Amino acid sequence: MIAGLLIDISGVLHVGDEPIIGSAEAVRRLRRAGYLLRFVTNTSRLCRAGVIERLERLQMPVAPEEVITAPLAGRKWLEARGLRPHLLIHPDLAADFRDMECGNPDAVFLGDAGEYFDYPALNRAFRLLMDGAPLVAVARNRYFQEADGLSLDMGAFVTALEYAAGVEAVIIGKPSAGFFESALADMDLEASQVLMVGDDAEADVLGAIAAGLQGALVRTGKYRPGDEERLENTTATVFRNLEELSKSLKKS
Repeated sequence: MIAGLLIDISGVLHVGDEPIIGSAEAVRRLRRAGYLLRFVTNTSRLCRAGVIERLERLQMPVAPEEVITAPLAGRKWLEARGLRPHLLIHPDLAADFRDMECGNPDAVFLGDAGEYFDYPALNRAFRLLMDGAPLVAVARNRYFQEADGLSLDMGAFVTALEYAAGVEAVIIGKPSAGFFESALADMDLEASQVLMVGDDAEADVLGAIAAGLQGALVRTGKYRPGDEERLENTTATVFRNLEELSKSLKKS
């Protein structure tokens, strides 16, 4: 029986600064039905406070304590190992790493730096990796949906550094099993009791299923026709949007 849902934020609740029609009411419907909710994201062009501020501006019925972000999971991972990261991130994410020891770095941490993925920044990261620093990345997503179309995500830069330095990145966000396990611990639920809802068949749905959760794909955000074919021979379900999914669930 499903007792809780992990709901991806970008592409399921909104695209850019526009809410997806019906998503706010869908969240309210799920709450009224008694489901425990957490809202998860690999987004790394905004700090957690910025993600929450956007949701509030879009009038999404989401409480700040329900928001789980991959960049902060990355900070916890680094601190638990006593690592001092070289941060190759977007300036708008910097608040999540404020007061963290980053001098004389012995690790490389990648977020979606956007236009700040320039040659000097990538080359500095490359040199640290060649000296033995581990590569830690929020995700390896290929692209994401913005208001004006698809945009290149950080996965291409992660792969480039892996190839150049001959290393393998530690992925912190979805589809990492550790990210899902952290969210489950926050909900105090077993994996089999939780449904992950996302617009990314690979990172959201297949990642969740591999971690023991249930998975549902919505045809919004970055979804493209044919994505559901990747879910053949799995237990995943597919819905037009979060609103349709919310109407289909019946909590006993």
